[in-house]
Amino acid sequence: MTRPYSMDLRERAVAAVESGRSRRQVAKLFKVGESSVIRWCARQRVSGTCAAKPMGGRRRPILLTERDWLLARLSVAPDLTIRGLLSELGGRGVKVSYGALWAFLAAAGLTFKKNPVRRRARATRRRS
Repeated sequence: MTRPYSMDLRERAVAAVESGRSRRQVAKLFKVGESSVIRWCARQRVSGTCAAKPMGGRRRPILLTERDWLLARLSVAPDLTIRGLLSELGGRGVKVSYGALWAFLAAAGLTFKKNPVRRRARATRRRS
């Protein structure tokens, strides 16, 4: 992901526009896009700062409301698969993706490990 331009560059560009240069001249002078200079000046005029807005974001926790039910369900039936949990959540009216459920379970510290008793027998080498 790209980074925002430095605050120093933004402030110098806005100061150059305020000193009387056109936004196109300033864009060419600092080798940035015209639309960037226009946005910086507008942001400076509206909010008093030309700083970049925060990047990225947080995903909202869709399954937070179902946390207690999910943990109780897994304590009763620990051998449930994620697909099984997805179908049960669908029955409860909660529409969620496989990845969201996986991320929720990983954040809760729950993993789906295979039972060592059920492992398939290994092939052995015959000695001739």
